[in-house]
Amino acid sequence: MENQKETMLLIQTDLGDIKIKLYNETPQHRDNFIKLAKEGFYDGTLFHRVIKDFMIQGGDPDSRKAAKGQMLGSGDAGYTVPAEFVYPQLFHKKGALSAARQGDEVNPKKASSGCQFYIVTGKKYSEGQILNMEHQMNHGKVEQIFSNLVSKNTAKIKKLRMDRDKEGLYELQEELIAEAKTIADTMPDFKFTPEQVKAYTTVGGTPHLDNQYTVFGEVVEGMEVVDSIQKVKTNRSDRPEEDIRMKVTVLD
Repeated sequence: MENQKETMLLIQTDLGDIKIKLYNETPQHRDNFIKLAKEGFYDGTLFHRVIKDFMIQGGDPDSRKAAKGQMLGSGDAGYTVPAEFVYPQLFHKKGALSAARQGDEVNPKKASSGCQFYIVTGKKYSEGQILNMEHQMNHGKVEQIFSNLVSKNTAKIKKLRMDRDKEGLYELQEELIAEAKTIADTMPDFKFTPEQVKAYTTVGGTPHLDNQYTVFGEVVEGMEVVDSIQKVKTNRSDRPEEDIRMKVTVLD
């Protein structure tokens, strides 16, 4: 796979051209994006959600003929793509191409939208801020594991509540907390890789999205166009006041 040639695509916009490459390490996202581009799925659609120092998002088919000011972001391709996290190798540095998705509450497996994507702009972080993020992630490890255990015991918790068994609920809670701590003790502390630290402190990015959304490509030319798009004036829904349309072409 390492020797396989990476596919390049061109995103033509009203503000200039953006050249991207797709990672072979995320084959389902790669193949899906190529398929949609070849079908002309993205042609005429908008970058409908733009947040400065965060990202620019597009790929909603409903945006193609959207009225001015219309709320966008709910359109889809009729399917999702299974998450392909290749972490920490692929992460949310500035210029990363990632798949949008619905939230964890309705999408616990973090499956990607079949069509909507975003390009990371993000911001730069100091080494101190990176160390603080590492500390926060390690501090919240037990809480996250406990939350996952609670989800797995939903039926049991529901029955105890229906039986109004407060003592049973308390005992289960203590049991799950103890289990979460035991699991956490067997896990290594979270630490950003040297590559991540270098990227996040020099070019920037959005580290809090790592391992939550699938990164499947990156910008190789035209990052100045992405920066221009992220600076446009937007309305309260983060939609640019002046439409920014795209056309996506597979180059090789």
